[in-house]
Amino acid sequence: MTDSGEIPAQLRYTKDHEWVRMEGDTAVVGITHHAQDAMGDITYVEMPEIGREVAQGDELAAVESAKAASDIYAPVGGAVAEVNKALDDAPEKINQDPYGEGWICKLSGAATADLDRLLDAAQYEALCREGSD
Repeated sequence: MTDSGEIPAQLRYTKDHEWVRMEGDTAVVGITHHAQDAMGDITYVEMPEIGREVAQGDELAAVESAKAASDIYAPVGGAVAEVNKALDDAPEKINQDPYGEGWICKLSGAATADLDRLLDAAQYEALCREGSD
């Protein structure tokens, strides 16, 4: 799925190319296939601090590649409950599986009302097509 760049229908997306998957009141956050493809080989992920409260749109983490460093913004508000420690030793998991093993962090107490301000898969796909014209 991720090799072809398909956009998973069950996720919600930001215009800045973050995705979020709700698991109860926990939000799993990562960057999209489109974002990792544009960045190239990811070499480092600066993780957020556990327990940190973020609002929708706040800077959450940073991802570095050979090409650039990019800030990752919170698609929904919540408290950082967990970070993907596997990315410490293998940041390339974001390139290999951005919607699976390449997740970045989990937010507890996620503000589900924030989901209404995010894009669904069709809207995100249209955004990506516009950007590639």
